[in-house]
Amino acid sequence: MPEPIAPSDRADGRTAPEGLPDLEALRVRLGPRLLTDPDQVAPYCRDASRAVPDGPAHAVVLAADTADVSAALAWANEHRVPVSVRGGGTGLSGGAVSYPSGLVVSLEAMNRIIDIDMGNRLADVQAGVITADLDAAARERGLFFPPDPASSRTSTVAGNIASNAGGLRGVAHGVLGDFVAALEVVLADGRVLRTGRRTTKDATGYDLTSLFVGSEGTLGVITAATVRLKAVPPGQPRMFRVSFDDIEDAGRAVMAIVSSPARPEVLEMIDALGVEIIEDYRPSGLPRPQAALLIGQTVGIDAQEQAEAILRICTEHGGTEGEVFADEELLEARRRSHPALVARGMRVSSDVGVPVAALAQMVTGVKQIGAEHGRRVSIVAHAGDGNLHPTVEAGAGEDEYAAAQAVIDDITRFALDLGGTVSGEHGIGSLKRHALAWQVEPVSREMQAGIKAVFDPNGILTPGRGI
Repeated sequence: MPEPIAPSDRADGRTAPEGLPDLEALRVRLGPRLLTDPDQVAPYCRDASRAVPDGPAHAVVLAADTADVSAALAWANEHRVPVSVRGGGTGLSGGAVSYPSGLVVSLEAMNRIIDIDMGNRLADVQAGVITADLDAAARERGLFFPPDPASSRTSTVAGNIASNAGGLRGVAHGVLGDFVAALEVVLADGRVLRTGRRTTKDATGYDLTSLFVGSEGTLGVITAATVRLKAVPPGQPRMFRVSFDDIEDAGRAVMAIVSSPARPEVLEMIDALGVEIIEDYRPSGLPRPQAALLIGQTVGIDAQEQAEAILRICTEHGGTEGEVFADEELLEARRRSHPALVARGMRVSSDVGVPVAALAQMVTGVKQIGAEHGRRVSIVAHAGDGNLHPTVEAGAGEDEYAAAQAVIDDITRFALDLGGTVSGEHGIGSLKRHALAWQVEPVSREMQAGIKAVFDPNGILTPGRGI
């Protein structure tokens, strides 16, 4: 019997199996859904992060159903081949990057919305369903899917579950894990596990559903999910925007808003540099503030009154100019922030989170850290829940990336000092694994490694990433 991948190899994720195992059994099973031509394989070897594969993958499985995934993992487990899992390829942590001579399992073709259960406000979906497509389908029936990552038009439901994504509506509705009722998961040896129930409550056994939420493909491959929906609020949504001359004032205003009776569904912050870059990339009418811009949305029959109340709070905390309106173009501008920043050379980013009460201190600290390093740093944040995306400029070459990463590392340590987290929603992947020990104590890491060993004893699933 072949030996399991050694623990030291799993730690860095770089070692490929010796030789290339025969793909004939998979080819017979999958036919044209197995890609081996290098030109066809290459597009599936990267995600949206700056992580670069150490070598070409052996093959790509274009899974059409759960049985395809099961066959692929059973083969990989038998031959001790490392597996990377790819949905929409939108990940920013390097978690879906392929392994040298490894197997890529792509779920993009598993994109069927199986059912929308109006009575129970549930949706049954395959793994590759695009998040915004599910939301649109639910809205046709008077319901909606609350999780709303900025990449919702290209990211998949299962990919968002695997990273426990948040998004723009997180301040009002929470993160994706709050909406997962049940999962279908293929384990490392090809067995299919079904977790959770369709009931509102379930106190039977361990909560295996939550275990897979945020597991980043290290415990199994999510092939289908049952997710919870909500009723679309009545009335006309309202947008609001407020400019600030001091970014710390903007942070204090956010804390005051979330501590008040006001109920924003969206509450985002973009610093002056970020607004400049977004507007230069594709003009949308964003006002260019001195320091920061707060934008957001209110919903419900009192949306206008809620937005006006938020404007008053902002004025009391240093807001200099504000407006309430119906046009949602500001949210579209916010969604363009990542491609705009990357196009401008702001290439090294993070997704730290802090308690909302520490937001003002955090944004000020980020600017100070950038100045100390002599690097421009832009802040785009899901401000209402304390999740920030600081992005650092970096030129071409490894030295430039290393210098920018040093800025992000200092920002991450500062967030942890404020009681925060290394990752609010993107996951650890390969790019943030060095920072795990800064947050996760040894006993916790030992327990997590033990869980990994139970579900994936041969270490084939996303080795050297996540935990």
